[in-house]
Amino acid sequence: MCGRYSLYADYRTLLDRFGIEESSIEETDYTASYNIAPSQEVLAVVNDGTKNRLGFLKWGLIPPWAKDAKIGYKMINARAETAAEKPSFRHAFKKKRCIILADSFYEWQRTDEGKIPMLVKLKSGEPFAFAGLWESWKSPDGKTVNTCTILTTGANELMGTIHDRMPVVLSKEGEKIWLDPRIEDPEVLGKLLKPFDSNEMEAYEVSDAVNSPKHNGPELIKKVG
Repeated sequence: MCGRYSLYADYRTLLDRFGIEESSIEETDYTASYNIAPSQEVLAVVNDGTKNRLGFLKWGLIPPWAKDAKIGYKMINARAETAAEKPSFRHAFKKKRCIILADSFYEWQRTDEGKIPMLVKLKSGEPFAFAGLWESWKSPDGKTVNTCTILTTGANELMGTIHDRMPVVLSKEGEKIWLDPRIEDPEVLGKLLKPFDSNEMEAYEVSDAVNSPKHNGPELIKKVG
């Protein structure tokens, strides 16, 4: 699964890297975060058929038919293998795909001494994109809430030493296909949802301070041990 990650790249770097042509947020609205957790507002990109648009989505997908927003706490991830068929995700898989921007993500490795937090990132240090789905939900008081989930897949060779699952990290070409609203073929889209090349990634132990989302500073991404 993916339950914690970071995004601290410069705002202008993100606009350039992900080909952002329109943004619903100002540069001053963006703050680097080293410990992004479920239920928080996360930076994501959607495409309306003409341009890539940057904005915030709440992490934890609430299906349009849901009666209670609390379901979102159970929907922070969607399995790539079944998302196209699952009632909670199949509409979004076809019509409402997004990419969620990150610099690294955390996973906890089980050991005889307990769980050890590990940071996983690209060796290049570049920001990257998780494959995501999003939906709009209307609350009983009429407020519209836009939410998202991160797709997961089986672990690559590197991640296999830490956990049996990992978030879907898209290639740059894969990002374009995933965001293209004209593409609805689940077979075409499914081919994108594979483990990222482990040769391009690295992982190392970080402070257990990351266990609490109350901690959120650059010290969390530093290597320890």
